[in-house]
Amino acid sequence: MAYDKKQLEKKAIKAIKEHKIMFIQHLAAHLGISRSTFYDLKLDKSDTIKKEIESMRISRKTKMLSKWIDSDVPTLQIAAMKMISDDNEAHRLNGTRQEIKHDASLKSTLIKWKPAQEE
Repeated sequence: MAYDKKQLEKKAIKAIKEHKIMFIQHLAAHLGISRSTFYDLKLDKSDTIKKEIESMRISRKTKMLSKWIDSDVPTLQIAAMKMISDDNEAHRLNGTRQEIKHDASLKSTLIKWKPAQEE
C-alpha cells in the first residue's frame, strides 16, 4: 500500500497534539502504520514531527514542574528543586558533593623497614 508522506506528517502532528505524544517511537501506533513503514518513510527524520514532539515535551515538563512547585508534598517539591537547580545546588540536595581540603603543605613520614623476626 502506498502512503502519502505529507498526509502522514499531518496525521502525526494531529496525533501528537491529541494524544500528547512525547516520544517518536510511540507515534507509528497512532498513525495506523507499522513501525517499519514509519521508518522506511523516514518520518522519524521529519523536522516538523521532531519539532512538534519537542514542543509537546517542553509543554508537559513545564506544566508538571509548575504542579510540583505548587504542591504541598515535600517529595515533589524536592524533585522540582532538583530539576531547576544548578550543579552545586543539586549536589547539596543529593548529598553527593564531597570537598577535599588541604593546607598545601608537604609532609613526609619516614617509615623504617624492619625484617620479620624468626622464632
